[in-house]
Amino acid sequence: MRAYSTDLRERVVAACDARDGTRDQIASRFSVSVAWIRKILRQRRETGSIAPRPHGGGHPRAFDGPADLRLREALRADDDATLGELAEAAGVSCVPSAVHRTPVRLGITRKKSRGGRPSRTAPS
Repeated sequence: MRAYSTDLRERVVAACDARDGTRDQIASRFSVSVAWIRKILRQRRETGSIAPRPHGGGHPRAFDGPADLRLREALRADDDATLGELAEAAGVSCVPSAVHRTPVRLGITRKKSRGGRPSRTAPS
């Protein structure tokens, strides 16, 4: 979700300072929540600024360049390995969903190909 514009922040704070209504009325007029108004006023009181704060950043990737290479090698060596086995082979401690996302990001597919000829009598 993107931060509200500085213009909107200034108009909401100005309306609160001018006491143009209750916070509920101001929130409905500008289509924001009352909790957001409380937050922006608290931020101004504590920091003196109503500018949006920088993004927190999130978690770093579990698989960096060398771990990506180890994962590629592990997938070549054993294409039937589970996600936990692949993480162990790559030397990374992470959740299975991170192991699943990495081959997708690298463009590696794990779909099995059919081993034999299709059946003539059964649907394939």
